Amino acid sequence: MMQQFYPSVQHAYRFELNKDMHFSAAHFIPNEEAGKCQVMHGHTYHINITIGGNELDALGFLIDFKQLKNLIHDKYDHSVLNDHPEFKNVFPTTERLAEQIGTSIHQVLQMRDNKPVCLQVIVRETPTSYVVYRPEQEEIL
Repeated sequence: MMQQFYPSVQHAYRFELNKDMHFSAAHFIPNEEAGKCQVMHGHTYHINITIGGNELDALGFLIDFKQLKNLIHDKYDHSVLNDHPEFKNVFPTTERLAEQIGTSIHQVLQMRDNKPVCLQVIVRETPTSYVVYRPEQEEIL
Protein backbone atom coordinates (compact mmCIF):
# COMPACT_ATOMS: atom_id res chain seq x y z
CA MET A 1 0.00 0.00 0.00
CA MET A 2 1.29 3.42 -0.88
CA GLN A 3 1.78 5.60 2.18
CA GLN A 4 -0.76 8.42 2.30
CA PHE A 5 -0.72 11.60 4.31
CA TYR A 6 -4.14 12.57 5.58
CA PRO A 7 -5.56 15.48 7.53
CA SER A 8 -4.92 15.04 11.22
CA VAL A 9 -7.50 15.54 13.92
CA GLN A 10 -6.65 17.74 16.88
CA HIS A 11 -6.90 16.04 20.26
CA ALA A 12 -5.28 15.98 23.69
CA TYR A 13 -4.89 12.21 24.08
CA ARG A 14 -1.49 10.81 25.05
CA PHE A 15 -1.61 8.11 22.37
CA GLU A 16 -2.76 8.15 18.76
CA LEU A 17 -3.02 5.02 16.65
CA ASN A 18 -3.43 5.09 12.86
CA LYS A 19 -4.31 2.00 10.85
CA ASP A 20 -4.28 1.87 7.05
CA MET A 21 -6.03 -0.96 5.24
CA HIS A 22 -7.82 -1.64 1.99
CA PHE A 23 -10.60 -3.83 0.68
CA SER A 24 -12.42 -4.33 -2.59
CA ALA A 25 -16.18 -3.95 -2.78
CA ALA A 26 -18.93 -3.10 -5.24
CA HIS A 27 -21.83 -0.71 -4.89
CA PHE A 28 -24.39 1.26 -6.83
CA ILE A 29 -26.47 4.34 -6.10
CA PRO A 30 -29.99 3.62 -7.40
CA ASN A 31 -30.92 7.19 -8.28
CA GLU A 32 -30.91 9.05 -11.61
CA GLU A 33 -28.91 11.90 -10.09
CA ALA A 34 -26.03 9.50 -9.43
CA GLY A 35 -25.20 9.30 -13.15
CA LYS A 36 -22.82 6.43 -13.93
CA CYS A 37 -22.86 5.39 -10.29
CA GLN A 38 -26.40 4.01 -10.82
CA VAL A 39 -24.77 0.94 -12.33
CA MET A 40 -23.00 -1.55 -10.08
CA HIS A 41 -19.25 -0.96 -10.07
CA GLY A 42 -16.35 -1.66 -7.76
CA HIS A 43 -13.59 0.15 -5.94
CA THR A 44 -10.52 -0.76 -3.97
CA TYR A 45 -11.26 1.34 -0.91
CA HIS A 46 -8.28 2.57 1.11
CA ILE A 47 -9.12 3.23 4.74
CA ASN A 48 -7.29 5.15 7.45
CA ILE A 49 -8.56 4.94 11.02
CA THR A 50 -7.36 7.22 13.82
CA ILE A 51 -7.86 6.11 17.43
CA GLY A 52 -6.89 8.12 20.50
CA GLY A 53 -6.65 7.33 24.17
CA ASN A 54 -4.81 7.96 27.39
CA GLU A 55 -4.66 4.40 28.72
CA LEU A 56 -3.17 1.25 27.20
CA ASP A 57 -4.48 -2.26 27.76
CA ALA A 58 -2.56 -4.97 29.63
CA LEU A 59 -0.53 -5.76 26.47
CA GLY A 60 0.38 -2.11 25.92
CA PHE A 61 -2.09 -1.45 23.07
CA LEU A 62 -4.85 1.08 22.57
CA ILE A 63 -6.28 -1.76 20.46
CA ASP A 64 -4.52 -4.43 18.43
CA PHE A 65 -4.09 -3.38 14.77
CA LYS A 66 -5.23 -6.84 13.67
CA GLN A 67 -8.53 -6.50 15.51
CA LEU A 68 -9.27 -3.28 13.61
CA LYS A 69 -8.39 -4.85 10.28
CA ASN A 70 -10.48 -7.94 10.94
CA LEU A 71 -13.47 -5.86 12.01
CA ILE A 72 -13.59 -3.92 8.72
CA HIS A 73 -11.91 -6.19 6.19
CA ASP A 74 -13.86 -9.33 7.15
CA LYS A 75 -17.12 -7.42 6.93
CA TYR A 76 -16.72 -5.57 3.62
CA ASP A 77 -14.03 -7.20 1.48
CA HIS A 78 -15.36 -8.66 -1.78
CA SER A 79 -18.95 -7.78 -0.99
CA VAL A 80 -21.70 -5.63 -2.46
CA LEU A 81 -22.17 -2.75 -0.04
CA ASN A 82 -25.85 -2.42 -0.97
CA ASP A 83 -26.41 -5.92 0.49
CA HIS A 84 -25.29 -4.93 4.00
CA PRO A 85 -28.12 -4.22 6.48
CA GLU A 86 -26.63 -0.87 7.50
CA PHE A 87 -27.28 0.37 3.95
CA LYS A 88 -30.85 -0.89 3.78
CA ASN A 89 -32.40 2.60 4.02
CA VAL A 90 -29.52 4.76 2.78
CA PHE A 91 -27.35 4.70 -0.34
CA PRO A 92 -23.87 3.23 0.24
CA THR A 93 -21.93 6.38 -0.60
CA THR A 94 -18.35 6.87 0.51
CA GLU A 95 -19.61 9.24 3.20
CA ARG A 96 -22.01 6.63 4.57
CA LEU A 97 -19.35 3.93 4.40
CA ALA A 98 -16.98 6.09 6.45
CA GLU A 99 -19.73 6.73 8.98
CA GLN A 100 -20.58 3.02 9.26
CA ILE A 101 -16.93 2.08 9.73
CA GLY A 102 -16.69 4.70 12.47
CA THR A 103 -19.83 3.35 14.15
CA SER A 104 -18.57 -0.26 14.04
CA ILE A 105 -15.24 0.74 15.57
CA HIS A 106 -16.94 2.87 18.23
CA GLN A 107 -19.04 -0.10 19.36
CA VAL A 108 -15.94 -2.28 19.80
CA LEU A 109 -13.93 0.43 21.56
CA GLN A 110 -16.72 1.11 24.08
CA MET A 111 -16.36 -2.45 25.36
CA ARG A 112 -12.65 -2.08 26.11
CA ASP A 113 -11.49 -1.32 29.65
CA ASN A 114 -8.99 1.34 28.46
CA LYS A 115 -11.76 3.24 26.56
CA PRO A 116 -9.96 4.48 23.44
CA VAL A 117 -12.02 6.52 20.98
CA CYS A 118 -12.30 6.62 17.20
CA LEU A 119 -11.30 10.15 16.24
CA GLN A 120 -11.61 9.90 12.47
CA VAL A 121 -12.13 7.55 9.57
CA ILE A 122 -10.88 8.34 6.09
CA VAL A 123 -12.20 6.38 3.12
CA ARG A 124 -10.43 6.83 -0.20
CA GLU A 125 -12.62 5.67 -3.06
CA THR A 126 -10.29 6.59 -5.93
CA PRO A 127 -6.74 7.96 -6.15
CA THR A 128 -8.17 11.49 -6.24
CA SER A 129 -11.25 11.30 -3.97
CA TYR A 130 -11.63 10.62 -0.27
CA VAL A 131 -13.99 11.37 2.61
CA VAL A 132 -13.10 12.25 6.19
CA TYR A 133 -15.60 11.25 8.88
CA ARG A 134 -15.22 12.55 12.42
CA PRO A 135 -17.77 11.64 15.11
CA GLU A 136 -19.39 14.58 16.82
CA GLN A 137 -17.63 15.58 20.02
CA GLU A 138 -20.44 14.26 22.27
CA GLU A 139 -19.98 10.81 20.68
CA ILE A 140 -16.28 10.54 21.57
CA LEU A 141 -16.26 12.04 25.06
